[in-house]
Amino acid sequence: MRTSSDKDRRRQRRRRRLQVIVIYTAIAIGLAWFFESQDTTTIIFVRHAEKAALPESDPGLSEAGQRRVAELTRQLADADVVAGIDAVFATAFRRAQETATPIADVLDLPINTYDAADTKTVLDTILRDYKGKIILVVGHSNTVPKLIAKLGASKNVPEIAEDEYDNIYIISIPWFGKTKTIRLRFGEPYVASQVQ
Repeated sequence: MRTSSDKDRRRQRRRRRLQVIVIYTAIAIGLAWFFESQDTTTIIFVRHAEKAALPESDPGLSEAGQRRVAELTRQLADADVVAGIDAVFATAFRRAQETATPIADVLDLPINTYDAADTKTVLDTILRDYKGKIILVVGHSNTVPKLIAKLGASKNVPEIAEDEYDNIYIISIPWFGKTKTIRLRFGEPYVASQVQ
């Protein structure tokens, strides 16, 4: 004959087992959420394409620049075969906007305009609002190296020459580990002028 103490012990064991199962399930769900929310953020930096000579104050793109932007759009339209680029950022200058517009149009994304002089704010926004996403940032010869350096990706990004437009910098920021920088080239290759 079973005593009430045997029944109580069995109930307590069942309750403990259930508590252990609930705790392990909660931990598993918590870990899955944590690892999912810690994806790698990828930022693609390009300088605006070749600018026209006129108007001097805020030129748009030249014909060569338009050809380069067409190649950039072709390269980046399906950069990530699953989801593509998630956001496009460009400075307010006409040449940067004209560089960003075709890719933004193809992907049906708005262009987030940022202040070229305020690199901290744009990077803070990207890292806060687009964690785990792929972002295109169109900048300038003097801002792209600064933006990359501020991410801790590479302090050794070479200066971008006044007539150099063919760099694509891909920065991978993992949730854990070292930030990586890759430089690729696209379109008409840059040839450094030989001044003697």
